[in-house]
Amino acid sequence: MSPRQRLAPADRRAQLLAVGARFFATHPYADVLMEEVAEAAGVSRALLYRHFPSKQALFAAVYQQAADQLLAETRFDPADSLVEQLIQGLDVHLDYFIANRNAVLAANRVLAGDPVIQTIMTNELDALRARLLAVLPLADASAHDTLSAVLKSWLVFVQVLCVDWLTHETCTRTQVRDVCIGAVLGALRPLLAEDPAPDWPRQGPGTGASGLS
Repeated sequence: MSPRQRLAPADRRAQLLAVGARFFATHPYADVLMEEVAEAAGVSRALLYRHFPSKQALFAAVYQQAADQLLAETRFDPADSLVEQLIQGLDVHLDYFIANRNAVLAANRVLAGDPVIQTIMTNELDALRARLLAVLPLADASAHDTLSAVLKSWLVFVQVLCVDWLTHETCTRTQVRDVCIGAVLGALRPLLAEDPAPDWPRQGPGTGASGLS
């Protein structure tokens, strides 16, 4: 164990979260040991458990922090086209999913029945849905509830598709992203006052709207 540094409680918690996030990103959930996290952080197991009473509690805190960061980095700017907004939001999430494959699979598979983890994911999806609703041109006010239900279903579709893709990688990153965009545009068009993306898709099969792979 490296020499322990004295830190304020908030700084210590932040340090332990950073170390925990690294372990959960690079190791399957079952292979992460609290004693190894404590050693890497340069603290005793007792101190680690004082902040996080279990591995599950540490993971939940790591995943909550990630969800908060993803929301902060996802921008729905009405000045951009809907497709540009969708690309930005999906890219932010795909970047995280790829860099933290083990953590994402743990949350969606190993801990799929954990109510704390499910609440974290549900809250993020609800926040994303609310932001999307705020930038969409409704055909009329009565379409709001239907549109909300469509977006909720689409966000779950994106979640399931991305988790499956992280497991099997049967197509490219850009294809996954553009499938998600195409799915929501197709579902939204009948409900909006105007076509949100009249030029979509802009390119042929196998290439993305931004031309990035």
